[in-house]
Amino acid sequence: MASNCADARNLPPMKATSNGIFQGEIPIDYALPLLVIQICLVLLFTRALAYLFKPLKQPRVIAEIVGGILLGPSALGRNKTYLHAVFPARSLTVLDTLANLGLMFFLFLIGLELDLNSLFRTGKKALSIAVAGISLPFGLGVGVSFILRRTISEGVNAGPFIVFMGVAMSITAFPVLARILAELKLLTTDIGKTAMSAAAVNDVVAWILLGLAVALSGSGRSPLVSLWIFLCGLGFITLCSLVVPPVFRWTARRCPDGEPVDEVYVCATLGVVLAAGFVTDAIGIHALFGAFVIGVLIPKEGALPKALVEKVEDLVSGLFLPLYFVSSGLKTNVASIHGTKSWALLVLVVFTACFGKIFGTTVVSMACKIPFVEALTLGILMNTKGLVELIVLNIGKDRGVLNDQTFAILVLMALFTTFIATPLVVVIYNPKKRLTKSDRPELGSETC
Repeated sequence: MASNCADARNLPPMKATSNGIFQGEIPIDYALPLLVIQICLVLLFTRALAYLFKPLKQPRVIAEIVGGILLGPSALGRNKTYLHAVFPARSLTVLDTLANLGLMFFLFLIGLELDLNSLFRTGKKALSIAVAGISLPFGLGVGVSFILRRTISEGVNAGPFIVFMGVAMSITAFPVLARILAELKLLTTDIGKTAMSAAAVNDVVAWILLGLAVALSGSGRSPLVSLWIFLCGLGFITLCSLVVPPVFRWTARRCPDGEPVDEVYVCATLGVVLAAGFVTDAIGIHALFGAFVIGVLIPKEGALPKALVEKVEDLVSGLFLPLYFVSSGLKTNVASIHGTKSWALLVLVVFTACFGKIFGTTVVSMACKIPFVEALTLGILMNTKGLVELIVLNIGKDRGVLNDQTFAILVLMALFTTFIATPLVVVIYNPKKRLTKSDRPELGSETC
């Protein structure tokens, strides 16, 4: 993929539209027709896989990750004729830009789902589970990073690589977990509420750590550059914390529940999201951070947040988000994992990720008087990764922190940990059987 990107820079830019086949032009040699073909192929492929995975009760993100990998150089992309026709190097800039634009708005929606007031009211139980679900995997990830640096990741910058590995191991994908719990009808149960509260705390901490990792991974000429990036990012969050909530409370008073929201407020909000993304990108963090911060800080009362979700979610998650998985899949080459040593490292990474999350969460949950089966189920649920993991890995890949082999290993780890979550919960916890019991026990007290 690195050579493809280099080739893309040397080629002339694609024109937007063709004059048609009757004038001797091939439509897929032009940006818009080719993008339409790419989007249609991605949608058909991922939706077909989602249908195949439906009996296994897998979230759609699994089909999208697998679809992205299969469309890339790991499978279909081995046919160079197909790869150069459907995903030529000079089309990838347009595809990546559109995918990242959709991802910005998706991260904004994730932030919109996180209620800071509820987060501050999180009980000791969920907070303890979240801390355990971050600290142990992060520590193990740091340990694994030293092994990888001596084997397949020689020469990478130690500081950013250590933090990226820690974050990659400790993340819980909040939106994916919500969909798994909804599919299993556990979202409103005690175990579902505990898992969601812990995952929300985990998500916020992971984004803070990722911001630190991105600041450290800058290619500045001076070591002070990373410090400036971090301080500017902190200043941006502080400024937004002072400005965004009062402005949107004022907006909420003009958008009462039960009445249609004026289009001006929706467009203005989306414009603010784009502007915040521009500012954080200019600082040197990533455009996604700005969008996420705005989503988190918008007050959740009033009709505006609901209207934003209704107007944006289907377009973003249904059309743009699958493009991000393909963009990620085009960077993933499973064939780069070759030899006994590489496959042994894959097993080590998968085992470490699962052990850190499941063991840490289970032990602390049992210390909070949660029965063993429920505690183990929480550990498995907290081990869910998916989209947020891919975002971390793609940022690391783009910043030169993760090479092709390490990137492929971590992508497969994210796929495996997310894939096993639902089957293991069904086998161990048996939600249908437990939800039929009227005397289902509570998940322990708040004392840890």
